[in-house]
Amino acid sequence: MSAFQMVRAARILPQVASMRTAAAIPCRLLNTALEAKTAKTAKVETVGLAAPLTKRHAGVSVLGCAIAMVAVGGCAQGIGQLFAALVVGMARNPSMKEDLFTYTLIGMGFLEFLAIVVILIAGLLLYSE
Repeated sequence: MSAFQMVRAARILPQVASMRTAAAIPCRLLNTALEAKTAKTAKVETVGLAAPLTKRHAGVSVLGCAIAMVAVGGCAQGIGQLFAALVVGMARNPSMKEDLFTYTLIGMGFLEFLAIVVILIAGLLLYSE
């Protein structure tokens, strides 16, 4: 028995025990009685700080997050081009190897910072109202 089935059974069993004997009720009647009972209790509205201010449109926030995450791919492409330029520069002038590598690491730091900012903005878009 999977974990989900055990949780479901644990929630249904106390309701069945409070009703008439389960052996005397056919399975269809038991299911409809349980659905009717849960439908009555499902309309509980939250009050106070837990009450939602507006309806959340999750699809729009997921699309905004996905569009923002495209920039992470741009950062990865930029890092690839940066190291390709390092290899070409070292092939053309091997004596500048240390300087070129230093500049490459500085550029990679900027690109990583941009990727982190993009991920933070994507998270902000994902969980915004």
